[in-house]
Amino acid sequence: MRLAELSARSGVTTATIKYYLREGLLLPGRQVNTTTSEYDEGHLRRLRLVRAMIQVGGLPVATVREVLRNVDDESLGRTIRLGAALWALPQVPEPDEDDEFVRAARQETDRLLERLGWSNARLLTTISPAYRSLVVAVAAFRRLGYDWGSELLVSYAELMHETAKLDLDFVETRPSEAEKAETAVLGAVLTEPMLQALRRLAQEEESARRYGFE
Repeated sequence: MRLAELSARSGVTTATIKYYLREGLLLPGRQVNTTTSEYDEGHLRRLRLVRAMIQVGGLPVATVREVLRNVDDESLGRTIRLGAALWALPQVPEPDEDDEFVRAARQETDRLLERLGWSNARLLTTISPAYRSLVVAVAAFRRLGYDWGSELLVSYAELMHETAKLDLDFVETRPSEAEKAETAVLGAVLTEPMLQALRRLAQEEESARRYGFE
């Protein structure tokens, strides 16, 4: 397809597509002549991904470029490729290891992973943004006087493991490794807000069942 058709099918203006091309977010099309290029379904899929990350996920162009660099890195194995793409997304800052609540939260998080038998997650604790985010969240609760320890978190973690299985079942339906990585990124950008919305709807439903509307 030509640029105008790519724009029409994607809903992205030609000026924006040209900007994405200049920024390296979209691969160049096949050169037809000195002024015209052709694009295919891969360009359309990638353009929709970029648009979702920027417009829905609110990610800056530099972050999108870094995520896509990992998505396209065929030298990486699937686990590392998916992880590298997700880890390039915005994350919480490093927690203050001198903070007593952070130290306690880290101990509880380590106990949680051990109790769950998540040996692979335990191997990645020094580099995993997800592990760091959990430590920060648990530390914040403990600082406020809520004892969110491994005993309480294990039931949530088991539910999340089932969710992760569903996530990867869906990822595996995609035909290429690049599309699998793209789908994992979309999951982080789009599915997480969707799951958060479902959780809040479930809380509203359960609250009304328990306490009524008064």
